[in-house]
Amino acid sequence: MELITSLFQVETLITLLIGVAAFATVLTVASPLMQTDPLRARMKAVSLERDKLRAAQRAQLMGNNEVRLREKKQASLSQQIVDTLNLRTLFEAEASRDLLRQAGLRNEHHLVSFLAARVAVPLVLALLAFVYSSTIYADKLTPPMRLAATGGGLVVGYYLPAILLQNLVNRRQDSIKKAWSDALDLMLICVESGMSIEPAMQRVAREIGSASVPLAEELTLTVAELSYLQDRRKAYENLGKRTGLPTVKSVVTSLIQSERYGTPLGTALRVLAQENRDTRMSEAEKKAAALPPKLTVPMVLFFLPVIFIVILGPAMIGVLGLK
Repeated sequence: MELITSLFQVETLITLLIGVAAFATVLTVASPLMQTDPLRARMKAVSLERDKLRAAQRAQLMGNNEVRLREKKQASLSQQIVDTLNLRTLFEAEASRDLLRQAGLRNEHHLVSFLAARVAVPLVLALLAFVYSSTIYADKLTPPMRLAATGGGLVVGYYLPAILLQNLVNRRQDSIKKAWSDALDLMLICVESGMSIEPAMQRVAREIGSASVPLAEELTLTVAELSYLQDRRKAYENLGKRTGLPTVKSVVTSLIQSERYGTPLGTALRVLAQENRDTRMSEAEKKAAALPPKLTVPMVLFFLPVIFIVILGPAMIGVLGLK
């Protein structure tokens, strides 16, 4: 009892507040020092991807199959599930691989884990739903309701990995789309200053990393593929596939046509940059035009009752006072 009384004394409360304020100050000062640089981590991953491209090209030229044999020996449980159930054919592995690349997941084990998750997650959620409905709500749920809950868990688990992957893709595409106009302007400046497309992309990747790490990563990978792939058109097409954005694909098409027919790259980039800015402006105008209908429901629910209370409140008080 004395301890509780001492805690509520003014001196103790002031001491606690000072301690909390000091801790918050130290945390605020130290938090920027503890944060990691996402751009540096992603660029390190890109450099590793570049090394993998170099090793793949060297293995292809030398006809070396030791890498494949080593991967088969070190197959994980997910790999065994995918190979045993033939999930690559069942779930269209190429389409899943394209989605994973658009989400920034390019390694083969990401594909294997995703395909295995599409089988494991429905079974786990169905089992959890069955156990939960059979134990906690055993008295309230009938057997058909338990079966329906199990089926619901199975359906949710089937679509859950694809939904999570699509959310990753959408967030990555939004980041690239916001910085793509600035990247085109920077690329246009670099090309018109006399740079070729590879140094221009490399410079833009360094400058645009503060605005969009995914875009810097994709441009760096494109530069790596332009260096190691024999067909430069394939490197440009891979950039369009990895992003999945129409604006990026239009620029990729212009780059391919420029290299094939020898058209000036600066002129094409200037036109594309202007079209991209016009597209962004039209999208902003479209969102602004759609704002009034969206505000109708909040205004009816929150603003109109307050207005009625302010207008009719004094009159109602006066009427009640007369009564």
